[in-house]
Amino acid sequence: MASPPLLTTPRCRLEPFGPDHLTERYVGWLNDPEVVRFSEQRHSRHDMGSCKAYAQSFTNTPHYLWAILSRDAALGHIGNINAYVDVHNKTADIGIMIGERAVWGQGLGAEAWIAVSGFLFRDLKLRKLTAGTVADNQGMLGIMRKAGMHEEARRRRQMLIEGREVDMIYVAAFREDVR
Repeated sequence: MASPPLLTTPRCRLEPFGPDHLTERYVGWLNDPEVVRFSEQRHSRHDMGSCKAYAQSFTNTPHYLWAILSRDAALGHIGNINAYVDVHNKTADIGIMIGERAVWGQGLGAEAWIAVSGFLFRDLKLRKLTAGTVADNQGMLGIMRKAGMHEEARRRRQMLIEGREVDMIYVAAFREDVR
């Protein structure tokens, strides 16, 4: 994989995830129960080694990992976004973590998601983007809607979240459907 390109939005800068982003702050997000409440990361304890291994797992693959930085320098690195690209089928599955809780609900995740989607459709010429989340994750569902994604499938009572059975929702967008 070529290094992910720099992408910009009105309020964010997405840059290739590198050693400068591998900080205790980042590790802390992954160990914050509220940040990973709806993520399968909630089942693991993370440290600098596990985070470094994750970042290195993108090396020599067709996949991408960006750090999301707020243009507000006081906030800096606020999260990460990835795209797992299936080159043969011209698809990608996108995932995001906005770890900095101070910016939740401000639309920065959607800005980053739309920028990555644009790159994947326009520059990589992918035909379909997918993602998934649990039905309780209203923030993630909002990002997906803003990015023009639509529910494609639902696995009823698939996940256990805080002891409750919760549906898993899968969404998709096709290149020709996105403005």
